[in-house]
Amino acid sequence: MEGSCKGRRREPEGLQDGQSLEFEYNDADHMSAELSELYSYTEEPELTLNRRCFEERFRQGGEARWTSLALAQHKTIVMRLLDELEVVISEKRLSAARAILYLAQGVFGDCETESDVLRWSRYNCFLLYQMGTFAVFLELLNMEIANSQACSRALRKPALSLADSTELRVFLSVMYLLVENIRQEAPEDASGWNTQRETFRIELAFPSNGEEPFAHLLFTMVTKFCSGHSPHFPMKKVLLLLWKVLLFTLGGFSELQRMKEQKRADLSLPSLSEDSIQVMKNMKATTPPSYGIELGEQQKRGRRSRRDSLDLYNEKDPFKSDESTGAEEEENEDSENMMDAESDMQERELMSQPLSALRNNTEKICFPKGLPWAPKVRQTDIEDFLDMSRNKFIGFTLGHDTDTLVGLPRPIHESVKILKQHKYVSVADIQIKKEEELEKCPMSLGEEDVEETATECLFRAMLVNIPQYMIALLKILLAAAPTSKAKTDSINILADILPEEMPVTVLQSMKLGIDVNRHKEIIVKSVSALVVLLLKHFKLNHIYQFEYVSQHLVFANCIPLILKFFNQNIMSYICAKNSISILDFPSCVVHELPELTAESLESGDNNQFCWRNLFSCINLLRILNKLTKWKHSRTMMLVVFKSAPILKRALKVKQAMMQLYVLKLLKLQTKYLGRQWRKSNMKTISAIYQMVRHRMNDDWAYGNDIDARPWDFQAEECTLRGNIESFNNRRYEKNPNWEFSPVDNCLQSVMGQNLQLPEDFHCTYELWLEREVFSNPIQWEDLLQYS
Repeated sequence: MEGSCKGRRREPEGLQDGQSLEFEYNDADHMSAELSELYSYTEEPELTLNRRCFEERFRQGGEARWTSLALAQHKTIVMRLLDELEVVISEKRLSAARAILYLAQGVFGDCETESDVLRWSRYNCFLLYQMGTFAVFLELLNMEIANSQACSRALRKPALSLADSTELRVFLSVMYLLVENIRQEAPEDASGWNTQRETFRIELAFPSNGEEPFAHLLFTMVTKFCSGHSPHFPMKKVLLLLWKVLLFTLGGFSELQRMKEQKRADLSLPSLSEDSIQVMKNMKATTPPSYGIELGEQQKRGRRSRRDSLDLYNEKDPFKSDESTGAEEEENEDSENMMDAESDMQERELMSQPLSALRNNTEKICFPKGLPWAPKVRQTDIEDFLDMSRNKFIGFTLGHDTDTLVGLPRPIHESVKILKQHKYVSVADIQIKKEEELEKCPMSLGEEDVEETATECLFRAMLVNIPQYMIALLKILLAAAPTSKAKTDSINILADILPEEMPVTVLQSMKLGIDVNRHKEIIVKSVSALVVLLLKHFKLNHIYQFEYVSQHLVFANCIPLILKFFNQNIMSYICAKNSISILDFPSCVVHELPELTAESLESGDNNQFCWRNLFSCINLLRILNKLTKWKHSRTMMLVVFKSAPILKRALKVKQAMMQLYVLKLLKLQTKYLGRQWRKSNMKTISAIYQMVRHRMNDDWAYGNDIDARPWDFQAEECTLRGNIESFNNRRYEKNPNWEFSPVDNCLQSVMGQNLQLPEDFHCTYELWLEREVFSNPIQWEDLLQYS
C-alpha cells in the first residue's frame, strides 16, 4: 500500500532541470505548518469529538460563545475543567482533557478564518498556563506513563492502533500546544506574556524539589518505547514535544549565536567575524556536474590518451596561451583546473562555441567576486608549519614555540605573520586546556565553578543513560527512513496512526499511505532537529559533553545510518508530496471539506518542495559533519562506507546550505580517495574551493596528513574516550574513595562511625586485639597533642 502510493506521487516539473530552491533554514517551519504536523489525518474525527466534549458542558442552545466571553468568565470555565481532571473515573477525566485540548486548539467552532484559530489558540494557551494547566497535565502524563495495565494490554495485542494511545495523545497534544504557542514571541503579545514565557522556560529547564527536567522525562519515554516495554507510546508526538522543549529551554540558532558571543567575551576571546547561518543564507547554489556526467568523463579518459584530451581542450580554451604543454604542465593540469571558478553550465557553453565567438564574449563571463568565508588557522597549524620549516632550514625544532623565528628566511617570517593574522581560538580549545590543568593540579586549583545553565542541568540528568538515549533515537530514525525495509524485529512507529479498522476502499488506502509517509517524514524531522540542538548546545557548554554524546552516536552506527538515508533518490524525497492540504489543521476545521478523490490526493500541495524533508536532510548532514570534523578515524569511516558517490548525488539539490554541508564532507575525505577520483571529479573540487571555508596550510586535496596514519585511528578514539571519562568522573562522580577526597580529622566523629564488620569477626576478635592493639606501643604524649 505504502509503496504503491509513493509511486503515484508526482514531483514538481520545474525542479528536474536544476532549478534553485527558495528555502530559508530556521529553527522550525511557520506556525500553521508546525501545528498541522502534530495531528495525523486518521486523527481528524477526534477534532470534532474535542469540540463536542467542550460544548456539552458550556453551551445551551448555541447561545454562549467563547470568543464573546470576558476574561473572568474564561478563567471560571478553565477552573471547572481543571476540577474535572481530578475525578476518579478515567472516562470523565479524558472528556475534560479533550475539552481543554479544544481550547488549546483555538476554539475553531467559533472562528471563521485560519488566522482567527491561531490567534485564539495563542490566547487560550497563555490563559491555560496561567491557570496551572501544564502542571496538572504533567501529573496526568506521569500517571499514564506508569500505567502498567495499559502497558500489559499493549504487549498482549497482536496489532496496535490509534485507540491504544488515546489518553497519551490528548495529554501530549495539550502540552505541545502550550509549549509551541508560548515559546514564540510576537509583536502583538499582551503585557505580562513575556514574564509568563520566562517563568515557563525556567519551570521546564530548572525543576524544583530535585525533580528532573521535563526533557529528561520525554527521553525516558523514548527509551521505554524502543525497549519494547511500552509499545503504545505515540512516538511522533513525544519526539515533536521533546524537540520543541529543547528549542524552548536551551535556545534556537539565533540564541546559540548570542550565547557563543557571550561565552567568547567571558573568556576574553575576539568576537566572531560572521554568523555562519547568515552567511549561508546569502550564498548562491552551485551547479556541479551530475554524477553521470563526471562518470562519463572518466570513461572517455580511459578511451583516449591524456595528451589527446589536453590538445582538444587547448584548442577550445581561449584563456590558455599557445605555448606547447610540456610534461611539467601536464602534471600541474589538475591544480590549474581546480582554480577555475566557472560553473559547469558556463563551461559547456564555452566548449560549444567557436573560438572567434568566445573572444567576443569574454566580457560576459562572471567570476565570483570573493570567497564567502574568512579563512581560519589553528594553533596546531602554525606549530606544524614552524616545525617543518625549522627542520628544513635549521635542523631542529623548538616544540610549541611560535614566536622565535631566528635563522628562518624572510618568506617564512611573512608566512607566520599571515597565519597569526587568521588564527582562530575556539571556546573548545580553552575548555580542553582548562581541563588538562584541572587534571594536573586538582589540589591547587580547587573545585571548578560550574555555571548552572539549562544545558548543564539537562546533561547532568541525562548522563547515566546517554548511551541508551542515543541508541533509541537512532532506532527510531532507522525505522522512519524511507530506505529501510520493514522487519519483524524492528520497532513499530506506526502504532499511533493506524486506525482500528483498516481501509477497505482504494481511496482510503491511498489516504492512509500518504498519512504513513507523512508520519515518517515528521519523525525524521523531529529526531534530526533535536540531535542537532543537543550537539550544538553541549559543544558550547563543554566540549567533552559534546564528545561524549558524539562518541555514543558513532558507536551506535550513526554514520552508516545517515549514509543509508541519503542512498536514495534524494531529489524525489525533497520534492515528495505526502500531504493533503485540505486535511491539514487548521484548514480542515475552518473550511467545509470537499469530497476527496484520487486526483485531489495525488495533487498534494502547490509548494516547490517539501520544507520538512529539506530541513531534515540539512540537519542530518550537519550531524554527520559534527561527528567527523577533525576526527581522522571517523573520516575513514566515510571512505570505507563509500560515501563519495552517495554525497555527490545529493549535490543535485540546488540549495546552497545543503550543498555546502555535502561539500564539507567530500573535502574531508578527498585526500583518501586517490588521484583517479580527483581527476574525474574536478568540478566537484572546484565547487569545494568556491563554497567551503579555507584552512591555510590544509593541503586537503593532495597532501598526506601526518596525523592520519591508519595505526593511530584506534588510539585517537581511545585517548578521546579516556579524556571524556576523566571529565565525567571529576565533575559528576561523587565517589567517597576518590584519591583527593577530604579526610575527617575529628576524633569524635571518627569514633562515632558505624562500621560494617565481617560475619566471622567475633571468632577472631581476640586475635585481632592482640595483633592491632596490645602488641603495638602507644605514644600517649603524641596522641594527647591531637585530642
